[in-house]
Amino acid sequence: MKDSLQPGLSFEFSFQVNQRKTVPKLYPEAEEFQVMPQVLATGFMVGLFEWACIRAVKPHLNWPEEQTVGIDVNLSHVAATPPGMVVTVKGRLEKVEGRKLTFSLEADDGIDQISAGSHQRFVIDAGRFNAKMADKLEKYQKSLRENLNPQ
Repeated sequence: MKDSLQPGLSFEFSFQVNQRKTVPKLYPEAEEFQVMPQVLATGFMVGLFEWACIRAVKPHLNWPEEQTVGIDVNLSHVAATPPGMVVTVKGRLEKVEGRKLTFSLEADDGIDQISAGSHQRFVIDAGRFNAKMADKLEKYQKSLRENLNPQ
């Protein structure tokens, strides 16, 4: 992390909602989602907030060796946004506690405020993180093999 990563960092990020970010596209295999309204899905909205935060802090990290992962999300989703509208996320880095970053966030679609809340991210060493995930996957695959071939 660079010394420039400090509380008070403010940012704005805009995204035009398209059909691929609507509720029916969130989990195409979920038949329940297929009959729901074609509006920005909450899951994709959360991803949009994460993207905005990543973009904001990226210049203040030793990217790509250092990255951030989400560790907490506390966001409302109070207004629906149909495809074609632009969602603007406004954020502020409120706290830097070691490698834990806390953001305040809000978003609007030009008509309504659609969300507000907070989000926390953690700065990781990408190489170490990826090695841990490879080890975890290896352990999982080993347990599957052992369950298929009990002794």
